[in-house]
Amino acid sequence: MRLCLLGDSIAAGVGSTRREDTLGPLLADRLRQAGHRVDLDVRAVPGARSADLRAQVRATGAVDVAVIVIGANDLTRFVPAQVGAQQLHDAVADLRAKGAEVVVATAPDLSIVSHVPPALRDVVSAASRQYAQAQQQAVIRAGGVVAHVERAVTPRFATDPSLFAADRFHPSAAGYRAIADALAPAVEAVADRRRV
Repeated sequence: MRLCLLGDSIAAGVGSTRREDTLGPLLADRLRQAGHRVDLDVRAVPGARSADLRAQVRATGAVDVAVIVIGANDLTRFVPAQVGAQQLHDAVADLRAKGAEVVVATAPDLSIVSHVPPALRDVVSAASRQYAQAQQQAVIRAGGVVAHVERAVTPRFATDPSLFAADRFHPSAAGYRAIADALAPAVEAVADRRRV
């Protein structure tokens, strides 16, 4: 099972002090526990936006399952939702054309980040939801699968500071485990489809 992670710093594992506590190795371990032999390739780049996915997709070889985590940097740089969603659509479509199953974790709710002033949290939350919704529609149109990670982890991150790394923006090892747990069912489901 050729597993590839694409996207931004969360897909790359920024914030964790150990590689084995990042999304790629955590998801690979889950697939191995389910009986898959896994070859992991992480193409994600810290700071990446949806516009950068094209280069990451081009850099991938043969892939069975691709996991994309993208959207936070689009939000912080005010990329219009329809622009970023189209760029994500194209990346998913290109991966599907290569024969890959694609699972996408859409933009997180950035209102839970401590750097966001309380007076702006409702606005930031609404913008995050709007962006994630545009992404979801684009992923489905392109034939990918949306893993609703933000629904599972946002309440936990909002109430548990230990899920954040020291920079209070990226996840800690515990945060990555929470995200991996939320991603794993969708990743395992598409991996099982490949085995049938």
